[in-house]
Amino acid sequence: MNHEGIEVSTAAMEAELERVGSLLRPLFARGEAWQRARRYLRGLTSEVRRKNSLQLAKQLGDATPYGIQHLLGRASWSADALPDSLRSYACEALADSQAVLILDETGFLKKGTKSAGVARRYSGTAGRLENCQIGVFLAYASSQGCALIDRELYLPKAWIEDRPRCREAGIPENRGFSTKLERAQAMLARAIQAGVPFAWVTGDEVYGASTLRRFLEEHGKNYVLAVSRTLKLSRGFSQRTAERLADEIPASRWRTIDLGPGSKGDRRSRFARLEINHDLQPKRNRWLLVRESLEEDRARSYYVAGAPSRTRLRKLAELARSRWRVEQAFEEAKGEVGLDEYEVRSFEGWQRHVTLSLLAHAMLIVLPTRPASRTRPRKKRRIDSPEYSRVETLASELFEPRRAARLGVSSEPLALQPSALCPSVPPPLQTTKTTPGERSTTVVLGRNKIVRIYFLYAFN
Repeated sequence: MNHEGIEVSTAAMEAELERVGSLLRPLFARGEAWQRARRYLRGLTSEVRRKNSLQLAKQLGDATPYGIQHLLGRASWSADALPDSLRSYACEALADSQAVLILDETGFLKKGTKSAGVARRYSGTAGRLENCQIGVFLAYASSQGCALIDRELYLPKAWIEDRPRCREAGIPENRGFSTKLERAQAMLARAIQAGVPFAWVTGDEVYGASTLRRFLEEHGKNYVLAVSRTLKLSRGFSQRTAERLADEIPASRWRTIDLGPGSKGDRRSRFARLEINHDLQPKRNRWLLVRESLEEDRARSYYVAGAPSRTRLRKLAELARSRWRVEQAFEEAKGEVGLDEYEVRSFEGWQRHVTLSLLAHAMLIVLPTRPASRTRPRKKRRIDSPEYSRVETLASELFEPRRAARLGVSSEPLALQPSALCPSVPPPLQTTKTTPGERSTTVVLGRNKIVRIYFLYAFN
């Protein structure tokens, strides 16, 4: 089995399925439904090309997709508690007190008008106006990996006001309208209540409102949240827009920082920060953080950050750029475990399929952290790949000159050798991107053939 580049044995995957199955058992009154859920996870983590109910049924040896459809729709089990199991499983394996919670949304293209919450709106997934559902997600990103740990289906006000339509889609009678921001705050509240270890929260402009920032400050959490250029912020005795405040930052305060390639391939940007008014506790601060592109257009992005006063500018810049990890998680979950390949219309069906898909994705992220999942002894690990030259080229990008000097290696293209190892822990499964300072890299060998080579395990 080759989901993540380490050759994971079938026995290791079965052991992980047993572990996850035990975690899920209390949610099911009947053993038959529990076994069906376990088999569904096995299908989602398999290499079958399409993960819809018909193809999964064939993969699992079922004559019809009825069993899967029953599990996602009519079967009686405590699906409402499933996110708690997902969160517990992923965060226990990836735990890091300095982890980042990332808020983001993704679209699910749908036809017709019956699917819960579907509406014609702009879809970032498609890059145009489309008929789609929108899911708001919470990702847990640590030095061990990045997993999606919670989800909320966004229901537009037009849906909530049409109660017959809601009943037809199985939307609970007590479900009122709430914004994406409110759904996001509810997920953060659940994570905090569950004792999830993390230090930072980040997200795009949708989640940069003052209400969410105040919520995080009240709970002692640091944040770097994107905001609109027109947002008015207080500095001194006046309020000015983020754009105008950025124009007032002296040239001497700007720093060029190389953060490595992101989702759009950008490597180097200029950053500056400016303290803004706050009523935080001593030794804490609130800043306007500005990123400026080095391209000809000098495009700017704006963030509000709240953190300890000693926090370095580079740290804030890294947090501002960390959203690529959740974008990557969406790409993985849709490409590897069928997150967007469901064939259910009901609210409950969406909740069940999506959460089980997130659990399947978390398994693929967690499994490489289990020492027993490797099929070969560390010291005998070999790299055998027709894409070796591409890996070597990508590996050369893992080190910025300053870090290379500290490690005693050249910043020129590197051979795959023990001296080139970076002490940081590898990031999550990747499909097209690498980041400086990581000790893993990825090449793409076609759909469902994502190969990660772990230098830690290859050379020790």
